[in-house]
Amino acid sequence: MATIVRWEPFRELSTLFNTLPTQASAAPLRRWLPAMDLVEADGSYLLRADLPGLSQDDVSIQLDERVLTISGERRSEHESSTDGYRRIERAFGSFQRSVTLPEGVDAEAISAGFENGVLEVSIPKPVARVPRKIEIGGGQPTLEAEAA
Repeated sequence: MATIVRWEPFRELSTLFNTLPTQASAAPLRRWLPAMDLVEADGSYLLRADLPGLSQDDVSIQLDERVLTISGERRSEHESSTDGYRRIERAFGSFQRSVTLPEGVDAEAISAGFENGVLEVSIPKPVARVPRKIEIGGGQPTLEAEAA
């Protein structure tokens, strides 16, 4: 019977360089990435991110060029215990998620709200450019500036 072992790249690095904690000495290292949805509505996009246990002060939203980045940190809530066993399954640490926005989004019109551990960012859709028709006049254009 074969044993299935989850691949932990940091565990392998620690055996090579002997600098990171091994599974025997510490809990396995886990990276936390919050779940995120991006929904298209009529006039906007709505980004929702689940950030349980965080407040709006723990979260940062930045727009650089067309890249919207949400970042923050969920801190560990370890308690010390002397008796029995302890199991920690909730991941913690810093996170960063980025989304490239379509060209032409008005950065000043982006808004965000935070309620019950859910971040909602409303991103207005860019206004579609409409081709402009240029009417042709009856005569030849004059180039008086070149003749002078």
